[in-house]
Formats: sequence, structure tokens, C-alpha cells
Amino acid sequence: MKPSAAPMKPSAAPMKHIGQSGVSGDSSLKKRNGKAVVCSDVPSDKNDGVVFFKNVTFGPQEDELRFRLIHFWEARNALSKILIGLEMLLIDEEGTVIQGFIPPSRINTYLRHMIPGSTYRLNNFFGSKTKKVYRVANPDVTISFSWNSVLSVLKDSSIRFPEDRFRFHGYEQFEAACDLRGDLYDYIGHIRLVNEQTLNESLVLDEVEIASMRRILVHVQTYDGPVMKLYIWDKAAINFCEKFKSLGKPQSVLLVTTVNPMRFGGALSLSSLSSPGVFFDMDVQPTREYLAWLDSNSEVANRVNAEIVTKAETATIGELLSYMKQEEAKVDWFECTATIDDVVRDSAWYYIACGGCKTKATKGPTTLMCKKCGKTEITGAADFVVLGDAGHELTGKKASGLVESYYETNEGAVDGHVVPVPQALLDTI
Repeated sequence: MKPSAAPMKPSAAPMKHIGQSGVSGDSSLKKRNGKAVVCSDVPSDKNDGVVFFKNVTFGPQEDELRFRLIHFWEARNALSKILIGLEMLLIDEEGTVIQGFIPPSRINTYLRHMIPGSTYRLNNFFGSKTKKVYRVANPDVTISFSWNSVLSVLKDSSIRFPEDRFRFHGYEQFEAACDLRGDLYDYIGHIRLVNEQTLNESLVLDEVEIASMRRILVHVQTYDGPVMKLYIWDKAAINFCEKFKSLGKPQSVLLVTTVNPMRFGGALSLSSLSSPGVFFDMDVQPTREYLAWLDSNSEVANRVNAEIVTKAETATIGELLSYMKQEEAKVDWFECTATIDDVVRDSAWYYIACGGCKTKATKGPTTLMCKKCGKTEITGAADFVVLGDAGHELTGKKASGLVESYYETNEGAVDGHVVPVPQALLDTI
């Protein structure tokens, strides 16, 4: 067996890139019902009221900020998928990076004028307390757009803003911060495996499989340190695949922003959060510098054998059972292959699950409830026992369809009548 199953995604608000467009050239300062909106560039030869990020305080402020928009993403509740707001990462001319936030009611006002990499000025804003969980910048204050905020394009070419500012962590630092749900840092290293394939010209990424699984697993290593598993999720996984293939040849160096260290199967792993940025060999200065080191230190870089990490070891169920009975046995994860010999006909073959988290639903006085989500009223969905997601693939039918035909077939059956397992499952066996 090989301990290579994927971990559960952390329960932070999932975040994803959204559509972007430029600033309309003829837009001017406008006010609607006393609420300021976006305006075009205005003279910037005065610095009256301009502050740097390090001087931002809590509460409402009428000062002016000047910054480059590094990138932005939607933040949604992990369970309800309700839009929380628009998160941003901003950098000022001193190189200080700070987090920004636009409430959902104001997103439409500003979104169409925002382009990653462009420079802006912001007048009137609110300094709010930065959340302690999964934050992506050092300052304790977040720049929040308020009811009277005015965003305008900054075209003053004399002001030089850094392109980006990364916060790198290595293995030991991630180890110390593992499972603490604290700050999200950036990671840079060289690629050993992509979806358990070694880097060579024959490496093929299955886009359909990646889109279905919603993740890519990359084994990465910083210099001569330990090899770690890096899980890249959702849209970022698809972007990784598309960019990796478009470059024409396997890339050696990988830089991923805002990753969360977590222990899985006893080993330290990294999981991408907060709509991560993904950069390869020649994309940014840190990757170019690392690639130069890699080219001149190939012996050091190859000191750790990445194949050891995913070496397959077969074991019988009896051997696994003996392992679990040992007092010194540690929590571990295995990827098992098995053949279904039979389905016990007198046992339940499906259950009603929460439509959101797929946990088995419980019956309330008048509704179905979910203990995991904490909801007292949910929409239930039929799910397979044992077969799980493979049920649809094996039978060609969803559990809900089999359940429906199950009840139709046995409509009018007397109480206590044992209804057979659907023929579709028996045919599969």
C-alpha cells in the first residue's frame, strides 16, 4: 500500500479568481445618493494627506493611499458558498504588503475597474482588524472600502512600486506552524514529482482527471531539505495544468503563494489557500534566482530520492489489521485496491446525506438535520454505502436514481418486506 491519499481541504473560506477588466477612460468622479464611486486619474503632484501602509490605523480615515494591486479573489463561506466579500493583496511604494477587503454590497462598484498589477489611489477608507485565521499579510490592520471610498487610477510614472513581495517559509518554519491555522506564507522549491510522475519529456497531465479531482499533487523540495507534498486545489489546479503544458517542457522550479501547513498521514504537507499565485522557472525574480542555484547545484538538489516518498508497498488486510492492533502503531493513511465479492442483501445499501457536506443526515421532529453543518433543516441526497463516489462510475447511475426506482419497484410492499439490492449493483458484481 502507499500512503498517498489526499487530505481534506481546510475549512477556511474557499477563494477563487474572478473576472477582471480595465478602467474606462472617460469615467469621472461621480456620486450617487451621497456614495462615492470610481473616478479616473486626477493630478498627483501633491502629497497632502497621503499615507503609507505602515501608518494606517484602525477606524475611519480620510487619508489617501497609493498602491499596486497584486491580485484579488472572492471569499465565500466553505459550507453555504455565500459571498463574504472581495479580498485583495496590495503593496505600497515602500514595499509594505497589506490585505484589502471590499464588502459584497460594494463589489459591483469597483470590480470592473480593477486589474492586477495596476496602480491606484484610494481616498476615504476604514482600517479594520485583520482576521487571525489564514491571514496573508503581516499588518494587523486591513484596508476596507467604506461607503464613501473613492478609487482612482494612478498614472504618475515617477512613483515606483515593487511588483510583488513574497513571504517565504522553509520546512522547519512550516513544521513549527503546522495545523495552527495561522498566517499563510509562500513557498519556493524544485519539483520532484507531479501527480506522482517524474519530470521528463514524457510527463502527461490529465486535464479531465485534474478537473474532476479538483487538485494537483506536487512533491517539492527546497534546496537539500526534506521532500514535501504540496496540494493545489480548485481553479488554481486547473491553472497550474494549463500553464505547465503551455510552457512546452517540464518546469523545474515552483513558487506558490499563501499555503497552509498541515500534517497528513504523519507527514508535513502544504495545502494552497486564498487563491494562490503559481509561478514557474522564469516567471519572477525569486524563481529565476532559484533556477540559477539549481543549475549549479544539481548534485545537492538530487540528494533526496523522491521515489521513496511514494514507494508502493503491498499488504494484505490481515497485515493491516495486525499493524493497527500494535500499541506503538501511529495514525497512517493507505490507498487500498479491493474487489467486491458480494453485497449483503439484508443491509441498507444507501443512506440519506446532507446535500452540502455529504455527512449522514439525522431525523429531526419535522426536518432532516446535519450535525456537522449545525443546520436544523437541510436538503437530503441519497448516497451509496461503501461504494461512495465510485457507485456512479460502476453502475452508470446515481444513488438518487437507484433509490427512486427502488421505491417505485416496492411501492405498496407490506411492512417488514425485505427489498432486494438494486439489480444495477448486482450486475456490476
